[in-house]
Amino acid sequence: MRSSLVLLVSSLLLSSGFGDTPPNIYPDTPWTPLVKEGSLEGWKELGGLARYDLKDGVIVGKAVPNTPNSFLTTEKHYGDFMLEYEFLVDERLNSGVQIRSNSFEDYKNGRVHGYQVEIDPDMERARLWTAGIFEESRRGWLYDLKDNDAAREAFKPKTWNHIRVVAEGPRIRTWLNSVPAADLIDSVTMSGFIGLQIHGIGKNLERAGAEVAWRHLRIKDLGTRTWKPLFTGEDLSGWKALPGGEWAVEDGVIRGTSPASEKRHGMLLSEASYDDFTVRLKFKVDKGDSGFYWRAQPVDSVVSVNGFQVEVDSSFETGGLYETGGRAWVVKPDPNYIEKQAKYQPGQWTDLAMVVEGTNTRVFLNGRETARLTSDEKGNREGHFGLQLHGSMDMDVSFKDLKILTKSK
Repeated sequence: MRSSLVLLVSSLLLSSGFGDTPPNIYPDTPWTPLVKEGSLEGWKELGGLARYDLKDGVIVGKAVPNTPNSFLTTEKHYGDFMLEYEFLVDERLNSGVQIRSNSFEDYKNGRVHGYQVEIDPDMERARLWTAGIFEESRRGWLYDLKDNDAAREAFKPKTWNHIRVVAEGPRIRTWLNSVPAADLIDSVTMSGFIGLQIHGIGKNLERAGAEVAWRHLRIKDLGTRTWKPLFTGEDLSGWKALPGGEWAVEDGVIRGTSPASEKRHGMLLSEASYDDFTVRLKFKVDKGDSGFYWRAQPVDSVVSVNGFQVEVDSSFETGGLYETGGRAWVVKPDPNYIEKQAKYQPGQWTDLAMVVEGTNTRVFLNGRETARLTSDEKGNREGHFGLQLHGSMDMDVSFKDLKILTKSK
């Protein structure tokens, strides 16, 4: 039977607004409506051919068969923001709201990809992961709600539900009807459009005409963050080489080499010192055992520094946390996870991202988390970034695209 969502929208249009919501953490930043009265100006359709209509301030999307996922997206892109909206969904239909999403010709012929705040009314399987975070057309689920019963139970079928999203740097948080849902740390994409999704239904004619509606879409634009290079790409200015091994710049790549006869751990340290940060880089290990250090302090010893490193190795210990001059291995990763999920392969370029805030550290290889350390009171609170050449082994390791996230308006 065809959904009666349009009638339900009309009957609920005068119901209460946002109700109780999480605290407004940016009280001095004004809200901006995302939908102008009577117009979808500033929006465009991408992907499939599902229908979107605007009536009385409500956007209603209608599923059609034999078309891929469809999106109604903002023309404007956003980086950091606070977003709020209400939705009403037919229980037969999967949907979501894209954030920090993009469409590039050189990525799957323009296919929409990026973070999606899920709308999941799957009553049959009782999954109910609404307000979890899924990455459309890339890595899939990044933060489901299988361990968050309170958020799953917060979903209300056949009525309006309220969602708040706060995106600040690498952290994305969601609330469903005032209940905390997702809290994701991920730095793969820092800006993009907002989009309303209607999931494709294939040839399922029973779901044809199923509808999802959105209203009260509003946003606080909190500016953007940009990636600032930590390395010029031409020389080692801003960095200092400590004794042991050799460092050189070749075609925009920092390459470190050292023979097994070298007993010292060669280090290339940043001249600047850092406390909290989000960084990303690419590395390639052709020979040996290396590492990316942070909050490191120089010492007069064969290892040159004390502090934490992310293991950068020709083995599947890569992505773990090791404290030189301290506790040694603090977080040692699962080799099977590194190989199968993070898809690390020695001798190939690998993406490394880190988020360090206070006593908390998160490490990601190829977009997959490999190590987490929380409430660590023992590590340094400030120090240098460092690239390592391990002593007493043949070393050949390369780094490029070293960048740190900075805030701008």
